[in-house]
Amino acid sequence: MARLDYDELFMTQALELAAQSIGLASPNPYVGAVVVDERGRILGRGTHTYADRKHAEVLALEGAGEKACGNTLYINLEPCSHTGRTGPCADAIIAAGISRVVAAMRDPNPLVSGKGFEKLRAAGIEVTEGVMEERARKLNEAFAKFIRTRLPLITLKSAMTLDGKIAGPASAATTSATLGSSAASATYITGEAARAHVQQLRHASDAIMVGVGTIIADDPMLTDRSGKPRRRPLQRVIFDSRLRLPIDSRIVKSCDNDVIVFCSFAEETKRRELESHGVRVEQGSLNMPETAGNVPYPHKEQPAHDGRPDMRQIFRRLGELELTGALVEGGAMVNSACLAAGVVDKIFFYYAPKILGGSAAVPFASGTGFASIGEAPVVSRISLHQFGEDFAIEGYLRDPYAE
Repeated sequence: MARLDYDELFMTQALELAAQSIGLASPNPYVGAVVVDERGRILGRGTHTYADRKHAEVLALEGAGEKACGNTLYINLEPCSHTGRTGPCADAIIAAGISRVVAAMRDPNPLVSGKGFEKLRAAGIEVTEGVMEERARKLNEAFAKFIRTRLPLITLKSAMTLDGKIAGPASAATTSATLGSSAASATYITGEAARAHVQQLRHASDAIMVGVGTIIADDPMLTDRSGKPRRRPLQRVIFDSRLRLPIDSRIVKSCDNDVIVFCSFAEETKRRELESHGVRVEQGSLNMPETAGNVPYPHKEQPAHDGRPDMRQIFRRLGELELTGALVEGGAMVNSACLAAGVVDKIFFYYAPKILGGSAAVPFASGTGFASIGEAPVVSRISLHQFGEDFAIEGYLRDPYAE
C-alpha cells in the first residue's frame, strides 16, 4: 500500500474517533488520534471529551505504552504546544518517542497555529500536514469560528416546499389558544429521513433558536432527539420581543435550566412566572429589523431601534456563554432578521417535492427582502444531500476560518 493511501486509511480512523466526541467536547475541538506501528497495527486510540481532561493524543499514547516509541501518530488536529487545562501534548509526543506525526490540519487559533508542529520538528519528528484536511476543517468549523471570534457558528436551517414555503395558511393563522393543535404540528413538510438528519444537526449544535411565533404556532419541544450523549443540554433560545412565550407551552413545561428568552420588553409578573419554571429571561434595549430590505450583507449598521431583538448582540451573548454552534430554525421573521443582520455563516435548506402555492402560505423569509440582487447574500461551497425523496442544500455565506 502506498504511503499516501496508508495515511488516509488511518486518518479516516482518527476522524471517526474525533466525530465520537460531538456533543461531548464543546467548547473544545473534536479530536481523535491513533498510534500505528510500521506493520499497520493500531497500538493505541484516543478521543477527547471535555469531561476527560486528557487530550486524544495523550490517551492514544497511553494505550500504546512503550510500543509508541519509533512509530506514527495520526491526529486530525495539530497537537497543542501550550499549557491550558492540561500540559502541552507536543511534549508528551516527544517524550513517548514518536518518530512521525501525520495531522489533517493546523490549530485554527491564530495565537497557537503552527507552534505545535514547530516544536515537533525541532525535536526531530517528521511531520506531515494536510492529510484529509477538508474533512477535518468541516468537522471543527464551529470551534474555528468560536476560537477566532468568540462568536458561535450560525447555521440557518429550514425545511420547505419547492416553491419556498415553510408552512401552509393554517399555520399562519394559529394563535396561542390552539397550542399544539394546528395542522402544521401534525403534518411535516419533509420525510422521516430528512427529519432524522435534522436531529444530527441539533446534536452537533450547542443551541437551537426560533422566534416566539414558531412556539405559538407549533408548540415544539426543540430538543436533541438523536439519542446520542451530550455533555451539556442543548440550549433552547427564543426571540420574543414582548415576552409572549406561553406558560403552558411544552418548551416551558419541560424547561430544565435550558431555555433562554431574549426580549426587549418584559412585564414583571410574566418574567417572574417564567423564571420560576427555570427559564432565563434576558432583557435589553435591542433591535431586530422587520425585514431584510435595504441592509446589505454582511455588515452595515442596524436601523434605528424598533424594540425587537438585535441578532448580533444576542449572538455575542451566546458566545459569552461558550456556545460554539447555533442552529436557527426560524420562522419567517427570524430567518429574515438573521440574514439582514449578516450573522449567518452557513445554510442547510431541506426541500420536499411539494408545491403549496398561493400568497397565504408562509414563505421562508418575510418582508420585502433585499433591495437588489447585488445586495443578496451569496452562498458558496454548495453541497447537495439526498434524503429519500427529499433533498437538501448545504452552503456557506462566510468562511468560518477566514480572518
